[in-house]
Amino acid sequence: GASPILQHPNLPLTTTMTGGPTTDAGGNGPPSSPATQYFSYLKKVVYCVSYIIISGVLIRFNKLMMKKDHFPHSLALSAAHMIVCSVFCSVLYVVSPALFTGMETSKGQRLSLMKWFVPIGCCFAIMLFGSNQAYMYCSVTFLQFMKEANVMIVFVFSCIIGLQSFTRLRCVVIIWVIFGASLAISGEVHFKWLGFVFQAVSQLAEVCRMIMGEIVLSGKKLDPLTYNMFLAPICLVVLIIANAAHWSPGTLEDFQEWWPLIFANACVAFALNLVVAAVIKECSAVGFVLTGLTKDIAIVAFSACAFHEHVSQQQIGGFVVTIAGVFFWSYAKIYPKADLVRTCEKLLCVAPTKDGEDTALLPKDRPSTAEKQV
Repeated sequence: GASPILQHPNLPLTTTMTGGPTTDAGGNGPPSSPATQYFSYLKKVVYCVSYIIISGVLIRFNKLMMKKDHFPHSLALSAAHMIVCSVFCSVLYVVSPALFTGMETSKGQRLSLMKWFVPIGCCFAIMLFGSNQAYMYCSVTFLQFMKEANVMIVFVFSCIIGLQSFTRLRCVVIIWVIFGASLAISGEVHFKWLGFVFQAVSQLAEVCRMIMGEIVLSGKKLDPLTYNMFLAPICLVVLIIANAAHWSPGTLEDFQEWWPLIFANACVAFALNLVVAAVIKECSAVGFVLTGLTKDIAIVAFSACAFHEHVSQQQIGGFVVTIAGVFFWSYAKIYPKADLVRTCEKLLCVAPTKDGEDTALLPKDRPSTAEKQV
């Protein structure tokens, strides 16, 4: 359910989903051969399909784990994810340190980074807890409808703290997406306020984490694995403290019974981290946006068809409106000078987007939601 607009920092957009000729990082290399281009395109497709499948599997897996007859201990489950992530990242670093390019570039500034990773880790822990807890009360489709509003929440918060500028066109799109999301949410037959509150808190924490990540990590040249390696232990400490302060009865007994599934669940989460990192690195911004929207649609459709989660016609209509709004928002951010965007700006009497605003929500140094799925 990650928003496809704000992702991990410092992953250069050097390739495209079109499979066209590519050059080296500096643009000086010779064009690739047709066979190389085909292989590169095929690799991108495999990464994107893997991302959609693994993301959907993890969401359904988390929903299963939070059932009362399995492991309904969201804090403990989140801590297990962090333990596996920390261990696997450490093992990967020992086996292949070249994968962690950010470890070298972050030397001399790690103490400064840690001062920011603590609040980021706290927000991450709250986000994980709230998201897992929400599965106990709400359907996957309902939560997916709520998550579609994330990009708008990010923008509003960014405007409040001065990171983004507010225009009439953006205001219209925000109203568009909020209307669609509200329509989808209000159409829920089995609405539960507690689940709604848990998910809302989770999304607010996620937005705060993403914005802090953008502020702090822009220009730090941290790759996704290094980012996770820094973040996971801090988040684990926060979750251990939270578990100690609010211990869920029966956690140890349930862990002894379900530990194979818990470990498998954490492994799927870590696998998603790696796949998301690969997708962000290999695909263009357009590719990742389209993959994210496809994933959201696939999760809702699969949950409704395979698991018979009730989706009303009002929810379908609201979801379509929301998806269309998010797509237009993404299109306007990636192609701010497109005829469609210029026409909409003229209709709203908005001054044309300046060059400095072209990729305000798609900076080259972008904070990721890759790690949020840990």
